[in-house]
Amino acid sequence: MAVYNLLRDGAVHIVFGGNRYNVKVTPELTFSQTFAEAAYEVKTLHEQTKMFQGTTITKANPANFSFEVHLTKEKDESIVLDLLTDYESNSGGEQLKSFDLYFVTEESTFKVEGCIVTDGEFNLSKEKPLSLKVSGQGKKLTRVGNASAINSIGSLVSPSTTRTPLKALLDVEVGGSDVTNLVTATLNVQNNINWTPYETLQNSLSVTDASNAMYPSNYTINNRVVSGNITQFLTSDNSSTFQTFNTNTSVAVKTLDNGSTFFNANLSNCMFTKRSNPSEVFTQTFDYRLVTSPADLGSIITY
Repeated sequence: MAVYNLLRDGAVHIVFGGNRYNVKVTPELTFSQTFAEAAYEVKTLHEQTKMFQGTTITKANPANFSFEVHLTKEKDESIVLDLLTDYESNSGGEQLKSFDLYFVTEESTFKVEGCIVTDGEFNLSKEKPLSLKVSGQGKKLTRVGNASAINSIGSLVSPSTTRTPLKALLDVEVGGSDVTNLVTATLNVQNNINWTPYETLQNSLSVTDASNAMYPSNYTINNRVVSGNITQFLTSDNSSTFQTFNTNTSVAVKTLDNGSTFFNANLSNCMFTKRSNPSEVFTQTFDYRLVTSPADLGSIITY
C-alpha cells in the first residue's frame, strides 16, 4: 500500500555548522524547484507542417522555500533569526549564513541545499502569537531518502521540553518618544541577492537528466533593507505631527512580556515619512526604513 507525503505530518530541520535544529513550524510551509525550458522552432522552409516547438532542458532555477515559526520564551527557533540577520563569520560582510534545509514526512526526507534567507516578516499584530515568517532560495532540491535518513544528518540540538508562544504586547518609540494611540506596527528584513550566471555551453552539452543538470552555485548580495510601518490613531495628542518626515531618527519596536522587553528591534539612523489614512476613525502611519549599514544586524534585532 502506498504511503503518502502529508504536510500535516511533516517536520523541518535546519543544518548549520554541523548542528541540526528541529524547528517547529506553522502550516505555512512551501518548497519547490523548477527546471528552465528553452523552446526552439523546428519548422523550416522545406518542412512547413512542423508546427510544434522542440525543447531543451539543461538547468534548474533556484529552489524556493518559506515557513513560519512562533518566537517562544524558550527561543528554540533563534537559529532562524540568526540566519535572517547574520553574515558568515569569515566573509567580511559579503555573504549571509548558508544552511541546508530538510523537510521530513512519514515517507521521505527532502533537502534544499545551500539555502539563503532572503525575506523575514515579523508578525507583531496585537493579541496574536509573535511569529517570524521567512522565505528564501537554495541551490538544489532533492529527495535524499526515507524518513529515517534525517537521523544520520548533523548533530541534533536537544529542544526544550516546553514551548511557550507569546502574544505581541507592542511598545514603539520614534525619536526616543513613545508612539501614543498605537494601532499596529510591522517589521521586515530583506536580503536581495543575485545568483551568479551558471549556464555554460560546455556544461549544457553533457546534460542528460536532473542528476547532471546545471544548478545555481554562487550569489552576491545586491542590498539589504530593514523597513516597516507604525500606525496610530490621529488624535488631539498627536495632530501636531500630521504629515511630517524625518531623515535621521531612531525607531524602536519592542514587545513586552510581564513588563520586560522580549523582542527588540532597536534601529538607529532611520528615515520615515508620515501619511494620513482618513476612515471612520482617522489614523496616520509612519513608513520607516533603516538608512545605515550596521556591521551586525543580529545585535540590533534580538529576542
